[in-house]
Amino acid sequence: MVDVLPLVEARLRTALGEPDARAAVTFLGADRIEVLRFQEGDVVRYATLGMSAQPMTDPTATLADPVKGPRAELVLSVRAGLADTDKVLRPLAVLAATPQVEGVVVAPGASLDVGDPLWPGAPFTSVLVGEPGGLVEDLELDAPMDPVRFLPLLPMTPNEAAWKRVHGAGALQERWLANGTDLRDPGRGSVPLD
Repeated sequence: MVDVLPLVEARLRTALGEPDARAAVTFLGADRIEVLRFQEGDVVRYATLGMSAQPMTDPTATLADPVKGPRAELVLSVRAGLADTDKVLRPLAVLAATPQVEGVVVAPGASLDVGDPLWPGAPFTSVLVGEPGGLVEDLELDAPMDPVRFLPLLPMTPNEAAWKRVHGAGALQERWLANGTDLRDPGRGSVPLD
């Protein structure tokens, strides 16, 4: 069986450049998750490495398939220097370990909540999982393995997360777009939800 992670790291380096920092977190009963940091101008990007080592399994499946199933890594982009966003490493690793620990499939449109601010003083405790294929192209793997998708994370305030639960991910994204919301601003307020 192919070791997916070196291929994933190579794809991240091709798309985002050389990481300037990396950290690893290991959770009981889960594989090690690394978070790589990439600096590009006034934007810092954090990408997980390890979530795609195993395919995600549908929680209703009786047996986990070791080869087939969706694979993903998470990418968070924020403006640099406006907050202590490097403290997002552990929450990001927690989110990346969710499929292994809780047996969920992370997909676009999903909400992921860490229960605490993503970094000190952050107005966000959760993220909306965005559509793949923008910043980092999908990584095709040999059949029968599914490709690795690089899912952007969009931080949500508690009000936005509650509104999204009622109205859906698409409606929240339309609100952000209509209001010109800077989703990379680590200190932004909630979009108007009236």
